[in-house]
Amino acid sequence: MMLGYLLARSGVSVAVLEKHADFFRDFRGDTIHPSTLELLHELGLLDRFLQLPHSEIRQMSIVIGGRQFSVADNTHLPTIAKYVALMPQWDFLNFLSGEAARFPTFTLRMGWEATGLLRDSSQPNRITGVLANSPEGPVEIPATLTVGCDGRHAISRDAAHLNVIEQGVPIDVLWMRLPRQPDDPENALGYVNFGHALILIDRNDYFQAAFVIAKGTFPTIQQQGLAAFHAAIEQLAPFLRGRTQAIDSWDKIKLLTVQINRLEHWSTPGLLCIGDAAHAMSPVGGIGINIAIQDAVAAANILAEPLRTDSLTDHHLRWVETHRATAVRRTQQFQVLAHKIINRALTHPGPLTPPLALRILTRIPGFQQLTARFIGLGLQPEHIQT
Repeated sequence: MMLGYLLARSGVSVAVLEKHADFFRDFRGDTIHPSTLELLHELGLLDRFLQLPHSEIRQMSIVIGGRQFSVADNTHLPTIAKYVALMPQWDFLNFLSGEAARFPTFTLRMGWEATGLLRDSSQPNRITGVLANSPEGPVEIPATLTVGCDGRHAISRDAAHLNVIEQGVPIDVLWMRLPRQPDDPENALGYVNFGHALILIDRNDYFQAAFVIAKGTFPTIQQQGLAAFHAAIEQLAPFLRGRTQAIDSWDKIKLLTVQINRLEHWSTPGLLCIGDAAHAMSPVGGIGINIAIQDAVAAANILAEPLRTDSLTDHHLRWVETHRATAVRRTQQFQVLAHKIINRALTHPGPLTPPLALRILTRIPGFQQLTARFIGLGLQPEHIQT
């Protein structure tokens, strides 16, 4: 949606396909980091955006073994908005699509599902558009450039036979809703203790809760029963006692299979993949949506002019990957390290003693500002150039 907005703003004719009839679905990223808020400011959209219901996190903390540690201070960031905004992603998508609709070269096709790729009969390796199911039936959509933004199970990269490099991930996440009270504590990075980890995302009147588990252990958790699952949550966050009864069926819990992977090459002639389609990110740090938006801005900066002047080459597509790949790869390396630390905590069934390294680091001047820059801005924040 961001790439479509930026290209249409530059005068490029663009169509965005969304297979659902609306954006209202759970289990999406809700954290809009200072890097993304800065982009909205550069576009002149921030004031309107912040009129939507949201909450703000200026400091990030984590509770380990019952002790709270402040690990990131956003108030020192060199940005207009010195906080992480929490907003359901459907509101963000509705906002962006409404703003993009102001441009005559932008088209949003809801209920259109991409099913495959069109190829040049004389050059089979060149992608020339998309096959899709529309509300009226199958259609072909020719395009100078097709961009795969269709996530970690991307049809675009599968249809183009792009090679995926997988990273081993030792954790999965259970997503669910829990009732929230106005005076509940805020710990953006969650609770870790007793062999479990819990993250609570503030959605005003409820929490979107992420319960971290060792990969492949969900069937065992189900066998132990809902009562044991409720008790595990309440042991981690005692203020939730009694509210876990809202989870009265396993149907109210969704398993998110955590992945970290990346494409060996993000593009092939006529096709570019960005976001999770190019590099699936872990939920650690809530940075996936913000990294994807950075990809979109970089792609627009590089591609808008050659698309507008009909001078796009395969080199331009490779340039997007060259520009973004190192920062993405290093961010994923950090997430792999974080997974190892989390997994070690998950294999410690009793009360957890906070690591000595964490107790020392959080007392070092500047540490919280450094972590805030990494989480809030990323290794390579992009800026609007189009």
